[in-house]
Amino acid sequence: MADDNRRGDEDERGPGAAYQMFVVMEDLLDKLKLLDYEEEVLRKHNMKALSRHYFALPTNPGEQFFMFTTIASWLINQAGRPFEQPQEYDDPNATVSNILAELRAFGGLVDFPPSKLKTGYGEYVCYVLDRLAEEALKRSRFTWKKPSYPKEELEEESVMDDDAELTLSKVEEEMIVEPDDYEEEHLIDLEALKTRTNQSETGESLKPDDILESNTDAAEWNLEVERVLPQLKVTIRTDNKDWRVHVDQMHQHRDGIESSLKETKGYLNKLQEEISKTLEKIGSREKYINNQLEHLIQEYRAAQSQLSEAKERYQQGSGGVTGRTRVLAEITEELEKVKQEMEEKGSSMSDGAPVVKIKQSLTKLKQEVVQMDIRIGVVEHTLLQAKLKEKSNMTRDMHATNIPEHTVSRY
Repeated sequence: MADDNRRGDEDERGPGAAYQMFVVMEDLLDKLKLLDYEEEVLRKHNMKALSRHYFALPTNPGEQFFMFTTIASWLINQAGRPFEQPQEYDDPNATVSNILAELRAFGGLVDFPPSKLKTGYGEYVCYVLDRLAEEALKRSRFTWKKPSYPKEELEEESVMDDDAELTLSKVEEEMIVEPDDYEEEHLIDLEALKTRTNQSETGESLKPDDILESNTDAAEWNLEVERVLPQLKVTIRTDNKDWRVHVDQMHQHRDGIESSLKETKGYLNKLQEEISKTLEKIGSREKYINNQLEHLIQEYRAAQSQLSEAKERYQQGSGGVTGRTRVLAEITEELEKVKQEMEEKGSSMSDGAPVVKIKQSLTKLKQEVVQMDIRIGVVEHTLLQAKLKEKSNMTRDMHATNIPEHTVSRY
């Protein structure tokens, strides 16, 4: 549908609508030069100069979009509205929407989607920049003056006509060649012939008494003719810039187009008639086939509806099977866990290793108890000896203290 609408718009605007953006691009370039964009934009950002069809033809979409946003922001600033310079990594959608908002603020008509500007080239890109350039020129109070056409000089045209004409004096100047001694003997006296013709025109008839006979050899005459023949050829070069040549060519092309159009129009009319007849035959045949195959079509539709119902039932059944399969997998997993626990418990119950470990531990404990008993006995024996020794020491000390007292009482 969009293609049909676009074709309808192009038909309404005319066949030259596809080339209108080239004209707009050329006007835009002139306006940018008037605004001195070469100094303000190109030299500042170290960019190349724009060509006549830079934004009309696709070359490098990324570079063209960056150039478009840069020039648009500069033009908006020149028109008197503040606008930040977009950077390379900014969101293109936001940048385009901001530019269109400024264009609407200037009163510009925006009847196209913003995505048309993201490519960086095309009719709408040229339109937006041209509209902003006009606002910038209005801001700078620039006015277009009437064109001054140069006056045509008639003298030059007359000189060209004189050069184009073939003059006898020019031909005689080109034919003047210094003859050799051998050629002077066999050249014809042109001056004598010229005087004779002049005398015949003035009425003086000088008839020779005898018949004139030429003494020149025919072979030498032919050689002289071949030698002088290239100098007698005069070529007039036509200027391709002459408007008369272009007009003649236009008339020739128009006659050729009209003659070709007559022939092709007949062929096209015949082709149209044949195509219309063929379309009528195809339509009638299609109706006949539809009538003949109507019952088969109904059967096919019924079979299609049955197939769709069967597919729905199959999807429902497959959904139930999937759910039950998932439940079965969960139950199987739990059963595996229970089996594993039972196997671990059974192995622990039937295994005699723990009993052996307990017996070994008991025997080890008994040995340690015996060793402890021995150590206790040794310690008790040492304690007993220590007590006895201490007791003997005490008794000895007591006897030692008692003996001197008896001795003192005797004396």
